[in-house]
Amino acid sequence: MSDSPTGVDRDPEPRPLREDPPAESGRTRLWRLGFNLLPAYRGTGARVDHIAADWRYVRIRVPFNWRTRNAVGTIFGGSIYGAIDPVYMTMLRRILGDGFTVWDKSAALEFIEPGREALYAEFDLPTAETEAIRDALGPRESTDREYLVSLVDEEGAVHAACEKTLYVRRDA
Repeated sequence: MSDSPTGVDRDPEPRPLREDPPAESGRTRLWRLGFNLLPAYRGTGARVDHIAADWRYVRIRVPFNWRTRNAVGTIFGGSIYGAIDPVYMTMLRRILGDGFTVWDKSAALEFIEPGREALYAEFDLPTAETEAIRDALGPRESTDREYLVSLVDEEGAVHAACEKTLYVRRDA
C-alpha cells in the first residue's frame, strides 16, 4: 500500500537481514575501514558493517546511541539519511568503473516507525542491473536508475524507506 506523496510503501512487509552475506575481500575490508573513518560519514553515527568482495552487497548499521538520538528519544532522521546517502553511488562507481559518471540525483525518504534500537540497511546490486546499464548506454548517453532501500531492526520490521534516483552516464 502506498499512501504517501513519494510513493514509498508505508505498510511494508518485514525484510529480515541476510544471515549469510557474500564474503568480503581484504580490499573491501580496507574500504569499509576507510568509509567508517571518513569524517562526513562518521558524523552520521552510522557504520558500514560489510562490503562484498564484488561490491554488489553492502550492509550498514545505524546504532541507537547518544550520537544518533534526537530530542524525542528516537534515531535522528539526518543520521538515517546520511547513513544511506552515499552507498548506491559508491557501489555503482566501483562496479561500473572509470568509464562512467555516477551522481545522486534525488531521494525520497519516508519515516514509517520511530527507531529506538539499531537499524540496518542492506544494499544489493544484481549483475543483471549493472549489465543492463552497460548495455543501454552508448558513449555520452545517460540514464536515471531508481533504487529502494529500507532501514530495518534486527527482526526485519521496516522503520524507514528511501527511494534513491541516480544519474549514470557512459563517458566515452
